[in-house]
Amino acid sequence: MTKVNTVDSKGQASGELEINSKWLEFEKGEQAVHESVVAFLASLRSGSANTKTRSEKRGGGRKPWRQKGTGNARAGSTRSPIWTGGGVAFGPKPRSYAKNVNKKVRRLAVRRALAERIQAEELIVVDSFAFEKPSTKTAIAFLESVNAADRPVIILSDDLTENIENLENTAKSFNNVSLVMTASEVNAYDILSGKKVIITKAALEQVGQRISAEA
Repeated sequence: MTKVNTVDSKGQASGELEINSKWLEFEKGEQAVHESVVAFLASLRSGSANTKTRSEKRGGGRKPWRQKGTGNARAGSTRSPIWTGGGVAFGPKPRSYAKNVNKKVRRLAVRRALAERIQAEELIVVDSFAFEKPSTKTAIAFLESVNAADRPVIILSDDLTENIENLENTAKSFNNVSLVMTASEVNAYDILSGKKVIITKAALEQVGQRISAEA
């Protein structure tokens, strides 16, 4: 079992938490992290670049001059790729950059990413947040109290058994000052993207159940 320190909603130390060893991977998974991060970044690319070929360019149907006798090179269309204003040869067309990554590889990547964060002491576990209403000021005060004001990643539970209003208020409070996401959507890139990761106990349990080595 791996132990991490926990804090309360005010950022004060509240004890220790044992993390199930099946949720972490310290020995392998570097390649899995690489593949997952590359696939995630590739999925963000729109792939909308588009150029017109000579057949898609308007005009150019008339032969610009006769085949022989002018001294010019033979030409059949002014929309040839070698002409100014002509089509593009072998140019980009709309495409998908999506890469398929095995589900087990994605889970391994998250386990490895979590393990690296724990080793670097960059994972902060919060008992729970309690926001009666959205308050960025309160959110900033919490981040400063745990020394995580610079580019933190906040992971919240989206379990329907949780207080939905509190979760919404918490997300709104941190949205302006950090990257906020739910336990069901978090991936290796998200865990590694910020300088520190702040996660609630409920969210950690939810993530753990999703990425467990036995899942």
